[in-house]
Amino acid sequence: MVAAANLVEVAALVGDTARATMLGALMSGQSLTGGELAYLAHVSPSTASEHLAKLVGARLVAVTRRRRFNYYRIASPLVAQMLESMKVVAALEVPPRYQPRSVRDDAMRFARTCYDHLAGRIGVAIADALVAKGYVVLGDDGGEVADAGAGFLANLGIDLNLKSGSRRVFCRPCLDWSERRYHIAGHVGAEICRCCLQRGWFMRERDSRALRLTPAGAAGLQASFGLDSGDVQPGKIEARSVGKPAKLATVA
Repeated sequence: MVAAANLVEVAALVGDTARATMLGALMSGQSLTGGELAYLAHVSPSTASEHLAKLVGARLVAVTRRRRFNYYRIASPLVAQMLESMKVVAALEVPPRYQPRSVRDDAMRFARTCYDHLAGRIGVAIADALVAKGYVVLGDDGGEVADAGAGFLANLGIDLNLKSGSRRVFCRPCLDWSERRYHIAGHVGAEICRCCLQRGWFMRERDSRALRLTPAGAAGLQASFGLDSGDVQPGKIEARSVGKPAKLATVA
């Protein structure tokens, strides 16, 4: 009964439109202020504070005080996994409402952050490339990095060592809600994302989880992962099977 009650509580919290919007914004992996979340959810700052207090109380969101502002973030990778799984169920199982595709939608489908790892066509293409080369093995329940893959990723500047005492999953597949195929999550996925952002291969889009691929990123992904950087618009890129990475499009 306790588990059922907790499930009802979590479902009610996530099911509110404003709170769902805030959680979706925090899935970018960045910490945002209450004012920023109020703006994105189209509610007043006082209403946003009430919603955020409930999310913090349920341990779905964590808060850190810095100077005069409170910064909110997803409380844990487990919460992020739950939210992304709900997105997948909504995309696959719930009859979709008709909504015209927009430039913003195409940008999200092309490349975005899924909490702290890469998702969208780019994320799936990177996973495909690593699997095709035998660097990473992904199963339904988990993933692992081969010895050759460890060397390859280390050469890119990716730290595969988990921090002492970390309970973080090392490597796992994450079903991409837009591509309906796997990208890489866990510590390995987070490190790949960090490395790509640090190298300037992607730029974050304002008020969005979408990532913009830079010319340096197109060159880097081609050199490192063998991804073909053709002159293709993000909305027209087709997902390929394993071993046939998708073409990439850059935005200067």
